[in-house]
Amino acid sequence: MEELASAVSKFSFLWVVRDSEEEKLPSGFLETLDKDKSLVLKWSPQLEVLSNKAIGCFLTHCGWNSTLEALAIGVPMVAMPQWIDQPMDAKYIQDVWKAGVRVKIDNESRIAKREEIEFSIKEVMEGEKSKEMKENVKKWRDLAVKSLSEGGSTDINIDTFVSKVLNK
Repeated sequence: MEELASAVSKFSFLWVVRDSEEEKLPSGFLETLDKDKSLVLKWSPQLEVLSNKAIGCFLTHCGWNSTLEALAIGVPMVAMPQWIDQPMDAKYIQDVWKAGVRVKIDNESRIAKREEIEFSIKEVMEGEKSKEMKENVKKWRDLAVKSLSEGGSTDINIDTFVSKVLNK
């Protein structure tokens, strides 16, 4: 939490920190925030936030639902997976969809260092591959919209499923 707090404090951010995790924040961190640029909340409506045009990137633990939401809305990601399926989701974000970067972990300490987190955020926001990542998430967003629209593959599959259930 200390490494993450130090890194994000260099940017404007919204960070959701649950009550159970707040004690892990560095001492005095909340008091030093520029309230005009940064906000720490206990909960936030993620879809509404991700849909806001002011969002430049989404630093995520790579849970599947959050990953798909960001991809479908068209928000590039900074991936910081923790466990279970999250490392695979991070691989998809960076290597398959090319919709973000994965924060490198320090080999010795086995944690993400502040410099690496900060570098990854900058890479997504303004780095060499930033434009490509933004184009890729737009492509994935457009495909999601097409799929969900009338006549799209998801629309057809839902109609097929419902008609099968109703006919039984």
